[in-house]
Amino acid sequence: MAEAVAQLMFAAMHYRPFLAGQFLLAMPGMRDPSFDHAVIAMCAHDADGAIGIGVGATIEGLSLHDLLDQFEIPHGVAPDAPVHFGGPVDPRRGFVVHSSDWSGQDTIDVAGRWSLSSTVDVLRAIAEGSGPTRYLVALGYAGWGDGQLEGELTRPGWFHVAGDEDLLFDTPAGRRWTAAFGKAGIDARLLVPDAGTA
Repeated sequence: MAEAVAQLMFAAMHYRPFLAGQFLLAMPGMRDPSFDHAVIAMCAHDADGAIGIGVGATIEGLSLHDLLDQFEIPHGVAPDAPVHFGGPVDPRRGFVVHSSDWSGQDTIDVAGRWSLSSTVDVLRAIAEGSGPTRYLVALGYAGWGDGQLEGELTRPGWFHVAGDEDLLFDTPAGRRWTAAFGKAGIDARLLVPDAGTA
């Protein structure tokens, strides 16, 4: 009995809540300007680290049609759409966060909530009308090494909420931060930049 209790206590002390399929929200006062009002769709998180795609801001002057032109892909049936600032890591690398009704050679399922693809075949499929029904395109990503995100979560700066497809695909980028806090029952207007001390 004592051994079982000790094992449970050890497991509880070393439990790491993995956040794939959730949104990571930057709290007001985030010191890194790259993450000011950030909404990050967490796409992978395990003992080795984490990767998320920023979905709370778009890149001025860059659209989906511009990206298709760069790859010499005819626009086809793809409506023009903004390109999101996915994060400060590898900002020239493209990602598509999309509904799970399409899968390509590198597509990963994200906790059964959405999918992530990063090769040009998803752009071709979108242009041809055979791709996912819901999607957003981003350049760059946010990444954390082993234990780095868990360490950041012990300090003020980040808040996480359950992933929501409607918020991801149907809410304009500029409203996702406020809307995500709202889904958690928090009025973002009442958040203050710095936590006080007692």
